Amino acid sequence: MDCKSYEVRAKIFKALGHPSRLKIVDALQEGPKHVADLVKLVGSEYSTISRHISQLKEAGIVSEDHKEGSMVFYRLDVTCIAGFFSCVTQVVEQRRAALSFS
Repeated sequence: MDCKSYEVRAKIFKALGHPSRLKIVDALQEGPKHVADLVKLVGSEYSTISRHISQLKEAGIVSEDHKEGSMVFYRLDVTCIAGFFSCVTQVVEQRRAALSFS
């Protein structure tokens, strides 16, 4: 694999490297959401959510789904992310189990 491929991978991991963005991605697995839905879910300001969405869009994880008037809905472009989240959950559970025996 060439260096550029690793750079692209790193950009994707960086986009997923914030708890709020993980919440957004998790919510979008259920279907398209409006920014107001994501604001309520995450508990941040519109501008903060917009920045998070921008990073996810730039990484190719999220895109605009449709507009209803001035409301923009976003969708998850990477449906395989559920498998990745499942893998990460297994790692978390293994770490938790290992730490509880220490």
